[in-house]
Amino acid sequence: MKALVIARMAVTRLLRDRSNIFFVFMLPMMIILVLGTAFGSGFDAKVGVLAEGEGALSREIVGGIAALDGVEVIEYEDRDEIVLAVERGVVQAAVLIPAGYDSRLAVGEEVAIEYVARPDASAMALRSTIEPVIVEQGALLRAAAFAVARSGVGHADAIATARQVVAEKAAIGVNTEVLGEISPFEQIGQFQLGAYSQLLLFVFLTSMTGSTALIESRRIGVSARMLATPTSARTVIAGEALGRLAVALVQGGFIMAGTALMFGVEWGDPFGAAAVLFLFSLGASGVAMLIGSVLNSVEQAGGVGVVLGIGLGALGGAMVPLMVMETLSPALYRVAHVTPHAWGIRAFEELILGGGTTADIVPELGVLAAFALVVFALGAWRLRVAITRL
Repeated sequence: MKALVIARMAVTRLLRDRSNIFFVFMLPMMIILVLGTAFGSGFDAKVGVLAEGEGALSREIVGGIAALDGVEVIEYEDRDEIVLAVERGVVQAAVLIPAGYDSRLAVGEEVAIEYVARPDASAMALRSTIEPVIVEQGALLRAAAFAVARSGVGHADAIATARQVVAEKAAIGVNTEVLGEISPFEQIGQFQLGAYSQLLLFVFLTSMTGSTALIESRRIGVSARMLATPTSARTVIAGEALGRLAVALVQGGFIMAGTALMFGVEWGDPFGAAAVLFLFSLGASGVAMLIGSVLNSVEQAGGVGVVLGIGLGALGGAMVPLMVMETLSPALYRVAHVTPHAWGIRAFEELILGGGTTADIVPELGVLAAFALVVFALGAWRLRVAITRL
């Protein structure tokens, strides 16, 4: 019972510090949002369209752009507004169709359609996606103009005839066959990759920086006062261990629930996901206890904790996906598996991308459990030495 009280104090200290509210809860969600928006596969490029005329040809261009895969059209009614939207990044590019587009084309006038974008590679790539819509209509109009010049039919009749010819001509058939395995990243949700990688990164990082609380407890005499009461060293250690674990589980649970509710992230088999979170949090708590009992300075523990938290996270695939690492550097991929992050990521990828169950991630859970057992035992032993020698 006393151990639970000590653990509750650890969680209470976490929640009372307003800076922790930001770094522990808000920052991970913000990073997941940014990663999903910037790199998520569910992202549609936003293209602003200003069609000053209401003719059929201008509407055809708008509809053709809207029909493109991965493109979302936002229509504007003012030139200054759409240009400002491009400048502020509200839309990635803009297509401006001038007034009188249909009527000017009908009399054979050359009409320019403007493409407005910021000077970057993504804007150029987006242009190559949109341009075929304009080119296709241009070919149709040239055929109609030829018919008008040769036969003297009206412009509208010539366009209708050209459309009929295009519709009747034999299309080129393309057969697509997929060889090998489809990359799971082709089907991953917009925020899923960032969700599970940042979950592991921040749970471990928070545990590392939280090791300073153990040093502070010794420094101000909290541990000594607890031992002066009818409380055994075993109870104090159990309470501190449960406190570290509770903090990690609270943060991890918040990220999992928050991403599921806000971003629609699917974590796969709930029992398997809970097992990965628990064992990973147990290992992170053990490392935090070990650091907090070996070092005697809060500043040292804070620095070491940040370096370990970020360094092991980067090495373990929380920043560069393991699949990418395996392709670019097989040796580094093998080294990454000395970290619990790599095994946690592999487990989540099996659950989320592979649709696996708890039974499918037994090897990963076994490694995480072994790691947690070793570091937790070392952390508990070293913490006992630290608090009993006061």
